[in-house]
Amino acid sequence: MKIGVFAKTFAGREPLTVLKASAAAGYQGVAYNMACSGLEAMPERISDAVITEVVAACRTTGQTIQSLSGTYNMIHPDVAVRQRGHARLEVLAAAARGMGTGLITLCTGTRDAMDQWKGHPDNATSEAWADLMQSFEVALQVADKYDIYLGVEPELANVVNGAAAAARLLDELRSDRVKVVLDPANLFEVSVDPGRVIAEAVDLLGPDIVMVHAKDRNREGGFTAAGKGVVDFEHFIAALRGVGFDGPVVTHGLTADEAPGVAAFLTGLL
Repeated sequence: MKIGVFAKTFAGREPLTVLKASAAAGYQGVAYNMACSGLEAMPERISDAVITEVVAACRTTGQTIQSLSGTYNMIHPDVAVRQRGHARLEVLAAAARGMGTGLITLCTGTRDAMDQWKGHPDNATSEAWADLMQSFEVALQVADKYDIYLGVEPELANVVNGAAAAARLLDELRSDRVKVVLDPANLFEVSVDPGRVIAEAVDLLGPDIVMVHAKDRNREGGFTAAGKGVVDFEHFIAALRGVGFDGPVVTHGLTADEAPGVAAFLTGLL
């Protein structure tokens, strides 16, 4: 396992600045967001010059691009919004391999029209699930065309709201292009036993986990930096080893000032 960090943890709108900061904090790579190249997170166009700049920054700093952020609302109630997301996913996919990664991370979405991270009662409907499957039909065509993988993260506020929903998605899609990005802090609220929920998710999804996220929850239910909350990361890492996971462990939900301490914490576990 190698440790990484969300690139947007560090200030900067050009890749060399951001990747230098990541390396200095003790990380081996980043989950890259195109905002770190001065663009929208999901831009309409990515030029060859932008790709070249990312590659050069990786070469200079020794960092790797572990994934690209491709988060758009895959079940947005407005079909036109979904279609714009599909089009921009293809822009990212066309650039991904050139930047050294084959993984784009996704947001399965919510019926909330304003905030893709906010839950909605209609997320649990059959119509929402059907729209998700239609979105994945498009996304999988893109993934096949550009030889990339799609990382789905179970998120309480999204239509894929936990390990069971992620397993259902994998079973129904039956595509090797779809993988799981597992964030333990996104699997539970403080009223449940986090250790049990996390262990069950690793057991259920283990062979399909391609990346894990490392952030934490405090006892009040808010998010905090890894190692400062209720997630037992030692047991989490042990469970991942038990299912053969050897991918990136990418932290987020922290400040730039916290980044070196979290890197030391994760390095110690690994």
